[in-house]
Amino acid sequence: YYFKKEGDYLTFPWDKGTTVDDMERYYDEAKFSDWTHAISKAPMVKMQHPDYEVYSTGIHAYRDIACADCHMPYRTEGGVKFTDHHIRSPLLDISNSCAVCHRWSEEEIRGRVESIQDKVRDGRTRAEGAIAKAHFDIAACMEAGATDEELAPPRDLLRKAQLRWDYVAANNGMGFHSPQECQLALTAAVDLAHECRVECGRILAKKGYTKEVNYPDFSTKEKAEALNQAFIEGKGP
Repeated sequence: YYFKKEGDYLTFPWDKGTTVDDMERYYDEAKFSDWTHAISKAPMVKMQHPDYEVYSTGIHAYRDIACADCHMPYRTEGGVKFTDHHIRSPLLDISNSCAVCHRWSEEEIRGRVESIQDKVRDGRTRAEGAIAKAHFDIAACMEAGATDEELAPPRDLLRKAQLRWDYVAANNGMGFHSPQECQLALTAAVDLAHECRVECGRILAKKGYTKEVNYPDFSTKEKAEALNQAFIEGKGP
């Protein structure tokens, strides 16, 4: 969701559909951005908790399994059956959630879930690395004298890449609710980020710079936040 009319009206970007491509078209046609990135000056969109959108593309939605079936499984006390109102991960109560449909051992169920999540996490990490470097590539182009007109295409590619990464990163479950859809979004994010970086390489070459970009250290949250603040203050490396 986002807030329309100066933050007063909560709006779902579903006019064209609920897939990440549909929502991207919605935001592009509205020329909407949540903020301008301090490093690349790219207009960005923040994906706000797209849990329903991701879930709706997965196998559990296809089988008409509701959120409560897994996250609020039935319990019985004194002959009374009721849903558990401690809304939490099904892995904390596998016997009453997953095992109702999946007749495997708890160990096998947990291993299956974690295997899916590990693969999605690996794809997310790859996308993060490509996107982060793309922001610095655009900053390098600005340092080399590139104009906003020249940088509009790579900024648009980067906006689209980060939107897809955030579509996965901002929903719960580390991709488990729809692993194929999440991996598709992350693959597209990596491709778009690399397209952005190729365009930046061409721009730098036109400006006479053919060496490798000197990337600063952003290996920890603290270092990344310090870098971002430096760019906000106009003191980027």
